[in-house]
Amino acid sequence: MPVMPVVLWTDALVFLLVALGIGFGVYASRHEHLRAPWRRVARSRVGVATLVVLSFYVIVGLLDTVHFRARLTDQAPGAQTQYAPEILSLLDLWLAPLRERQEKTYSAPFATHLFVKEAVTRSDGTVVRDYPRLAYGGSHLEDPDRKGMDILLTALIGLVPGLVVWTLLSAGLIALHARRRGQSFAEARAAIAGGRTAVPWRVVLVTLALMLAIAFAIGALALKYHVLGTDKVGEDVFYQALKSVRTGLVIGTLTTLVMLPAAILLGIMAGYFRGWVDDIIQYLYTTLNSIPGVLLIAAAILMLQVYMSNNAEQFESLVERADLRLLFLCLILGVTSWTGLCRLLRGDALKLRESDYVQAAVALGVGHFSIIGRHILPNVLHIVMITLVLDFSGLVLAEAVLSYVNIGVDPTMNSWGNMINSARLELARDPVVWWSLAAAFLFMFTLVLSANLLADVVRDAFDPRLRGVR
Repeated sequence: MPVMPVVLWTDALVFLLVALGIGFGVYASRHEHLRAPWRRVARSRVGVATLVVLSFYVIVGLLDTVHFRARLTDQAPGAQTQYAPEILSLLDLWLAPLRERQEKTYSAPFATHLFVKEAVTRSDGTVVRDYPRLAYGGSHLEDPDRKGMDILLTALIGLVPGLVVWTLLSAGLIALHARRRGQSFAEARAAIAGGRTAVPWRVVLVTLALMLAIAFAIGALALKYHVLGTDKVGEDVFYQALKSVRTGLVIGTLTTLVMLPAAILLGIMAGYFRGWVDDIIQYLYTTLNSIPGVLLIAAAILMLQVYMSNNAEQFESLVERADLRLLFLCLILGVTSWTGLCRLLRGDALKLRESDYVQAAVALGVGHFSIIGRHILPNVLHIVMITLVLDFSGLVLAEAVLSYVNIGVDPTMNSWGNMINSARLELARDPVVWWSLAAAFLFMFTLVLSANLLADVVRDAFDPRLRGVR
């Protein structure tokens, strides 16, 4: 299908962040003081298990970052190629069955009928108030009472390709391990199964099997049912939850990209140069900390809304408009969140500048910025890594809170915060529509819990004071 690629602002920054991550990985692999802590992370059972879970979120987020416009099909021969105004992503293309199957209104998870009664005309011509059948959810069933057995069989059938994929990945991992260790395939398989490897590959394979089983079983069920129900306009809630993954990851990662340069540069300069440089930087972040963050974010978002309303012609689609608001939110969160890391780096730089090797470098006439790059920065990277991983989950939760008070991402953009915000009125219904809130909670809880567990492992690996404790 011919398409026209579309690169949004956040797409470009995500690609830049991926490139920086790959570059840092290559750099760290060549330096033992950075490679050793990550080796400890890779040897942690909790660390590798959470990395597997987070990798599924990252894959979904990256698929939703590649955007394009599809070519219109009804075009005259020889005419200039026209593209659809709607901006889609690879995730939209993959989840087309979920995106295109829209019901009238609410339906519960795995339901075959609408959640509310409507006027239904019977075969004899009489009109009664009843729950009508869904247009897509469970429409393949002739007898809705046999839904339970069909769900079980569909889930079991969906596990088969998941088992095949897991078997192929496991075989490839065992073969790679055997090649690196100079072992036979049977010896490597026995070592991994017995947990006798430095990296806990058995935990990796068990976690991967669990995630693939869940993914393929739900994927098979989602083709026949609305796994997490539908919302007020009949859109699939499971599709909304998957689309919200990118928003959460962008908030947690791009905000880091915004705040990291300022925090590292100003924090190290304040601690190393001291004097009037330290006074100015301290005054800057003290003043910024005195401004309530929520009020600053609200004022910035309101100003952006006024600008977009007055310049609507600059935005070709709602996706570009929502993307600009997401980028602006990342910038504001970055501006308000760099001060904590800056203060930590200032304290460590004050201590490191008095160390013997730094004083020797100064006595030998080494330049200040060479000292910062060679001696100060490498010794504070563990603080940077720990802070970044710990702040990620806080930023994901911040998006939900800000969207709940209508100063977060654009209402047209899928996010867990918008799902929770829309669930406020749904919880006031009788009976209660609970599945939108439950879906957002489940996806956000899994992501934040995995990030927090990984943060603990990274902290233990990178903090020199904790290296001999565990």
